[in-house]
Amino acid sequence: MLSAGAGWLVVGVGGIGLRVEVPSGRVSQAVPGDEVALHTSLVVREDSLTLFGFRSEDELALFGLLIGVNGVGPRSALGVLSVLAPADVVRAVANEDAKPFTQVSGIGPKTAKLIALSLSGKLSGIAALAGGGDGAASAAPAGDAAAETADAVREGLVGLGWQPQAAERAVDDARAAGAPEDSAGLLRAALALLQAGRPGARGAGR
Repeated sequence: MLSAGAGWLVVGVGGIGLRVEVPSGRVSQAVPGDEVALHTSLVVREDSLTLFGFRSEDELALFGLLIGVNGVGPRSALGVLSVLAPADVVRAVANEDAKPFTQVSGIGPKTAKLIALSLSGKLSGIAALAGGGDGAASAAPAGDAAAETADAVREGLVGLGWQPQAAERAVDDARAAGAPEDSAGLLRAALALLQAGRPGARGAGR
């Protein structure tokens, strides 16, 4: 490593110095001269190429999932991984607890709730690596699990500002239309109905 600052490193690769954005307080604790091995993700924008680096495959995988959540960009995703360890993220999502995500600068309650819902069902591999999952939830009967998923998505939509009746109708319509049974898939389908303003999907307001 050639140099470091708050949330970034410059690493030497083949005689070239590359700036890498990293979770502050974790990777950035390294000092110049240290050997650093990073798992990286290159985010391409029209006006920039930004390299993000992480110590573990868990963090890299979580970064990819986080930037897939509506309203969460690479900087916010990096902020989550600066504040929360992978096991903390797994635990929060498993408990449908949005509060830990609100500790991140720029993430409000609605976005935090959306993160917790969107990542549900997607962290099984990360849970195994991070030691965050105990598999207890899999013991529930399929019918009960589907009902619990629908209830969680309804609550999430209400938490995002939708009226309860609109949220319930959107979830029911999405399920009737064959939406995925996992929380993230059902949430996306219900949100699509709400945002499209289909008859019966939108309530009195948000």
